[in-house]
Amino acid sequence: MEFEIIDFHTHPFSEAAENICRHKEFCGLSRENTPDYLRSLGISHICGSVLDANKSFPEGTTLWDRLSYSNQKALELAEKYDGFYTAGFHVHPKYVRESCEEIEKMSKKGVKLIGELVPYMDEWSDYSCREFDEILDTALAYGMIVSFHTIDNDRIDAMVKKHPKNIFVAAHPGEYENAVRHFERMKMSENYYLDLSGTGLFRLGVLRHGIDLCGSERFLFGSDYPICSPAMNIGELLLNPLYTDEERKNIFSENAKRLLNL
Repeated sequence: MEFEIIDFHTHPFSEAAENICRHKEFCGLSRENTPDYLRSLGISHICGSVLDANKSFPEGTTLWDRLSYSNQKALELAEKYDGFYTAGFHVHPKYVRESCEEIEKMSKKGVKLIGELVPYMDEWSDYSCREFDEILDTALAYGMIVSFHTIDNDRIDAMVKKHPKNIFVAAHPGEYENAVRHFERMKMSENYYLDLSGTGLFRLGVLRHGIDLCGSERFLFGSDYPICSPAMNIGELLLNPLYTDEERKNIFSENAKRLLNL
C-alpha cells in the first residue's frame, strides 16, 4: 500500500547560508533541488518556518527585522514551490504588536501556520509569559495553528492550560520523560498534537505507546529537514509492523490535511 506523505516539520531555505544541515557539504541540497529530493522519498508536501541561524545581517538589524526577513523568505519559497510548501512564520513575545500585526497580515495571505517557533535561537524561553498569551489570543482569533519547539515542560503545561482552544503542534517526542509529558498533554487537551521529527521516534515502542494512549489522529509525520533525515522516520512508519495501515495513513497525511485544510 502506498501512502501520501506530508512532512509537517521542515525548514526550507532560499540561500546556502540558511541551510541548517550540519553536513550540507555531503548532501548537495539547494533551494532548487529540495522539492525533487523530498519527492524522491515519497513526500508530496512540506510545512514549516525558515530559519536563519547561519546568515549574517547588517549591523543595526533588530531581532524583529531578522524574523520578518525569514517570514518573507517563507512566503517567497511557498510561491516558488507552487503548492509544495505551506509556509510557517515567526512571532515573538518581545514584539507583541508586531507579532499580532504579522498574524493579521499572514491570515490575509491565506497562511495559517505559526512556527515551528524555536525560542532558543531567538532570545526567549517562556511559553507561559503574559506577552505570549496576548499573541496566542490573536492566533486563536485568526484560526492559526501554533507549532513550537519543546522546551521546559512545566511552562508548556501552563501555556496549554491557559489556552485550551488554541491548536498546538509540539515538535519532537524526545526521550522518555518528554514523550510521556506530551502524551499527558494530549490526553488533557484535544487540541494538542505531536509531530514526530527530531529525537524520540528511534526508541522502539514510543509511538506505539502514544497511539494506544491518544489515538493515531493526534500525531503528524515530521522530519526536521534539513537537520534530520526524513528517510529515518519514513522507514519507522513504513517498515515497523507495530502500526496498522490506517494509523500510517493518519500520521503520514490525513491529520495534517485536516488541520491545514489541504
